[in-house]
Amino acid sequence: MRRSLRFFAGVAAGTAVFAGYLYTVGADTVLARATAIAPWAFGVVVALVVLEGVADSIGVWASLSPLNGGVSGQQSVQFALAGDFFDILSPAGPVSSEPIMARFISVSTDTGYSDALGVRSVAKYVKSGAQLSLAGVLGLVVLFGAPDATALLSTLGLSIAGLVVFGGVVLASRSYVSHGIVAVFAPIVTRVSGLYREQPYDRSVVVAAVNRYWERVVGFRETPELVLLIALGGVLEQVLTGAALWVALTGVGVDAAFLPILVIVPLPQIASVVPIPGSLGAYDVLLGGALVLVTGAAATAATAAVLVVRTVTLPFGAIAGGICVAYLRGWRPTDSALET
Repeated sequence: MRRSLRFFAGVAAGTAVFAGYLYTVGADTVLARATAIAPWAFGVVVALVVLEGVADSIGVWASLSPLNGGVSGQQSVQFALAGDFFDILSPAGPVSSEPIMARFISVSTDTGYSDALGVRSVAKYVKSGAQLSLAGVLGLVVLFGAPDATALLSTLGLSIAGLVVFGGVVLASRSYVSHGIVAVFAPIVTRVSGLYREQPYDRSVVVAAVNRYWERVVGFRETPELVLLIALGGVLEQVLTGAALWVALTGVGVDAAFLPILVIVPLPQIASVVPIPGSLGAYDVLLGGALVLVTGAAATAATAAVLVVRTVTLPFGAIAGGICVAYLRGWRPTDSALET
């Protein structure tokens, strides 16, 4: 009975997210765009979206390997799809979803919350860096010299530079960052833990948790093969997403080159700064505008292609991810959040 309830709870959560998308965009608009694409193209888009969701499990498996041997391939897929669900539902995408997923990862791997958050922080950073780097290199090759692409290439360059500088500054100043985190969160942890523990956590527990976080982050220097695998998984996701957009454009009658589309795939991640679940509206506008810029397609065709891909991506991520979330271990409170 409990497994059935979990299944239906996951389906209900995913369906609610998709209903919100239909309400925002308009059911008639979605239906019109979906029926405008060639049936074969719609089927290929569905297959590519599913493969992209599964491909994320490569980075999940590699990033969790240092945690007590990691997780199985099946669990990696579960965590990947569950992460997609929280990416859609969380206001800031991966920025706010990864701290949520760290809770479930810590329970499944029998490690502390800070350990899980540390390895997933590295995974997201490496994945974003690999995707932006590929986009930047391809952009210079296929778009350099195009007058309308100057702003796009500048954005890519600034994003790559910002990512490198941010990572370098954070690592170089991690002792100062740690002191700040401890100063802010130690009183909160002590107060909250006193509500359900006879002996509340003290400052030393928070200090130890922060130290373990950094140990997990810098520990990847000893396993460059895992970092490479995370990067390759991210590039594979980028290729599959770009292929889905290219097929959708082809299905609405646009003859577009594939490589320029691959360049713009990472750009709509900027939409995650908009505090709306799934970045509804913002993501679509950014991606549609970028497609028009790099392919020369009409705005109506680009919008149709984006809506088709999003119409497949959101229900798959929401419903399949919602089911995976419902079956995750770690819903009940334990002390694993801070203790190893």
